[in-house]
Amino acid sequence: MASRLNPYISFTGDAKQALEFYKAVFGGTLTAHTFGDFGGEAPPGFADKIMHGQLETPAGFTLMGADTPPGMDYTPGTNFAVSLSGDDPGELRGYWDKLSDGGNVAVPLEKQMWGDVFGMCTDKFGIGWMVNISEPGA
Repeated sequence: MASRLNPYISFTGDAKQALEFYKAVFGGTLTAHTFGDFGGEAPPGFADKIMHGQLETPAGFTLMGADTPPGMDYTPGTNFAVSLSGDDPGELRGYWDKLSDGGNVAVPLEKQMWGDVFGMCTDKFGIGWMVNISEPGA
C-alpha cells in the first residue's frame, strides 16, 4: 500500500455517531473498532467507545477518528491530527524522524497492542502527527 495522509479527528465519547454522520454525508465504507475489541484492558467506561474508526469514500477521501481516552488532552477546535500511514517502514520512519525533531513525542514510535508500529508527536510548529506502520501484506 502506498503511504497516505489524512485528517484524524478526536471526539469525547461520540465518535461512533460522528463517523456515522460523515458516512451519511460522504457515503462509503466505515470500519470501527472499540477499545474492548483488542482484548486488552479498556479504560473504565470505554470498552464500547471507538479506539479507531476509518471512513473510505467513493470520492477517494479517507477520514479517521476515535474517542479520546482518559488522560489524553481534548480541546475543541484543536481536536485533530494529521495521520501518516502505510507499510513502508523506511519511508514512514524517515517522516517520523523529521516531524518529531524539535517537537514533542507523546507516544514513541514502537509496536502497539494492535500489532502495528505507531507513534504520536507534535512538530515544532504545534501540529499533531500520528504515524502508523502496518506489516506489509497485512
